[in-house]
Amino acid sequence: MKYDSQLCATLLESHKIKPTANRILVCRALAEAKQPMSLSELECEILSLDKSSVFRVLSLFREHHLVHVLEDGSDGVRYEICHSTDGHEHDDDQHVHFFCECCRRTFCINDIPIPNVSLPQGYVLESINYMAKGLCPKCASKKETIR
Repeated sequence: MKYDSQLCATLLESHKIKPTANRILVCRALAEAKQPMSLSELECEILSLDKSSVFRVLSLFREHHLVHVLEDGSDGVRYEICHSTDGHEHDDDQHVHFFCECCRRTFCINDIPIPNVSLPQGYVLESINYMAKGLCPKCASKKETIR
């Protein structure tokens, strides 16, 4: 889906974020990405912003629950737009992610929801990250060809 400035502004406002030019640029890059993006990938995608500007926008998005933050096992963090209809504390679009240990890419597996987790009394769940690891179809087929 193509995200124009107005659609990004509406998404930002639904999360109580004032739409500025930088925020719209980061929102658009994340919304149009085919997979979660790292800070350095965003910096390369948005050449008009430096790393610290992108990081500040991502931090704001995180505070307002506009992005999911994923630790994919590659010693880095990746971000993806949260399409939650709530716009605040509850994320209703959480799903499984898959990290390919060969090509080092992270994929969204949207049709598999994260299972409910019942914690013992006294624990307070702040976030959940369900990451499966292995080989993506492309890397798995290459490995089969080599054998």
